[in-house]
Amino acid sequence: MLVAALLGGSFMASSAQAGPGGRHHGEGRGTRSGMNRVDLKSWAAAQVKADRARHAKHHKTSARLGAAVTTLASPASAGTAVRAQAAVFRQEDVAAAADPATLVLYDTAGPYGQLGELYAMAEANLAGHFGTVTAKPVQQYTAGMLDSYAAVVYIGSTYYGGDIPDAIPAAFYQDAAATTKPVTWMGANIWGMANAVGIAPFTQKYGWDPTSSYYEDGGSVGTVTQVTYRGQTLTRKIPAGQDGGVLRPNVLTGTGYPAVTRLAEGLDTSNGHTFGWAVRSSNLTYIGEIPFAYVSESDRVIAAEDLLFDALAPATADRHRALVRLEDISPDADPAALRSMADYLYSQRIPYGINVIPVYTDPNGTYNNGVPQTVTLSQRPQVVSALKYMLNRGAVLMDHGFTHQYGNIANPYNGVTGDDFEFYRAHVDASNNVVYDGPVAEDSTAWAQGRVTSALAEFTKAGLPKPTLWTTPHYAGSAADYKVFSAAFNARLERSLYFAGTLSGTSADPNRFIGQFFPYVVRDVYGTKVIPENIGNYEPTAFNNHPPRLPADLIASAKANLAVRDGFASFFYHPYYALQPLKDTVAGIKALGYTFVSPAAL
Repeated sequence: MLVAALLGGSFMASSAQAGPGGRHHGEGRGTRSGMNRVDLKSWAAAQVKADRARHAKHHKTSARLGAAVTTLASPASAGTAVRAQAAVFRQEDVAAAADPATLVLYDTAGPYGQLGELYAMAEANLAGHFGTVTAKPVQQYTAGMLDSYAAVVYIGSTYYGGDIPDAIPAAFYQDAAATTKPVTWMGANIWGMANAVGIAPFTQKYGWDPTSSYYEDGGSVGTVTQVTYRGQTLTRKIPAGQDGGVLRPNVLTGTGYPAVTRLAEGLDTSNGHTFGWAVRSSNLTYIGEIPFAYVSESDRVIAAEDLLFDALAPATADRHRALVRLEDISPDADPAALRSMADYLYSQRIPYGINVIPVYTDPNGTYNNGVPQTVTLSQRPQVVSALKYMLNRGAVLMDHGFTHQYGNIANPYNGVTGDDFEFYRAHVDASNNVVYDGPVAEDSTAWAQGRVTSALAEFTKAGLPKPTLWTTPHYAGSAADYKVFSAAFNARLERSLYFAGTLSGTSADPNRFIGQFFPYVVRDVYGTKVIPENIGNYEPTAFNNHPPRLPADLIASAKANLAVRDGFASFFYHPYYALQPLKDTVAGIKALGYTFVSPAAL
């Protein structure tokens, strides 16, 4: 399974696919989590270089101090300031607030400071499942700030040291060590906290020493290819030369050190070593990397997504729900195929969504012998009748754009409904990758609103109810577009793009974003409820460098997502395919213990 990659600074989309007869119908596996126009390869190299320098400095200091270093780490001689200020964290200490507030702190300093806001949006979106979220650059932290929140998350994307001075306020280091509230720390700079509060007090409270923990094992970051969490084996696939590594915690043993729980186990297949990918002691949960880039539907990000329950909703019981939607239904659809799908799902008592495009257009006659063609729902009464049949058998009507294409140009294929992007520009490069290019030329609030208004008018004209759910064509729109969708619909069911400048309120590169999908319902940074789609779709043929995705692949992803204690397995299916693969997928997901629910009930 391919993962989102940054090649040449461009986000590799997996959003379009080849359907029957050569068509490129559907969302494909949609946007994976990843960054566009962010040089992660250089970031990874800089991180490894900085960590080697820290390691070398520590080695020289250790050699000079000799036995004194051992004394610093000894609990018998360690100071008690931190322990006196903070009791050992226990699950029962976490307040079960009805609307827990989360503080997300992120880096903005250094040449890769732009990463901080993108990662913070990803974490804020996840925390939006539980309650309200405030996200701030860590430099803006002031003493006592975290007292107003149920939990705090710090995302260390800038490696401080060398040419980049530490931008984390001393007040945050001290408050994080002193609080009894859950603190989650991802990535870099945990050693800065240990140095700030004292290595001895830190190790006495937490049982491990970040100042002697590094990203490399045996001279390289190795090849960490999997993470085991809550009984599930999760994948980790990073392109060669783009891995910044995972910190390997140096857990201390001996009398007096508190136990360190290895919440998730990393495996380095280059040497067979295992280590704590995520560890917890006292009030601190530490994750050794920021797992929001290069992910797939079965990726280690699932562990990070579930770990938020420990901090924000620890009493949550296991519950596993499934969602299915039928995709890219336009006036060009086959009514018989729609009725066949409806009969099967109704026989299984499975509610489902139907993503309908109200206007079909082929402006260049690509599939009509060179003759342009445009058809509306009201001009296809048999299709409308089939849609009503579906609605009477458990379906929920959803709006999937106006025309699901853009003008009469290739965007990226041919301008035909269902094949192309509607709200975003894209092209296929020489290596057969779909590359995102930016918002369409006309993009604005008024333009997007016009598309939505026209779509809803077509549903009314066809005698169908007004959809209250939306899925963005090919999962791609601008920040302005998403705000329009938020105002017009109760929720989006999709994967989404989150743009730089959203948290800071500043204008930024309109094509610098992070793509994300979710394992549960969230309230995202646009203020919209987002219903998950997280395991992709059936696709029997390869397309744009993506391999086929068969029922067994969807079922395997559903199994991986069982690690999320109250999560979903949400997928979609194109009704132009045969019925049997849908049956196989549904049966496999049911066998895992999932219960199918209606998207309208969420």
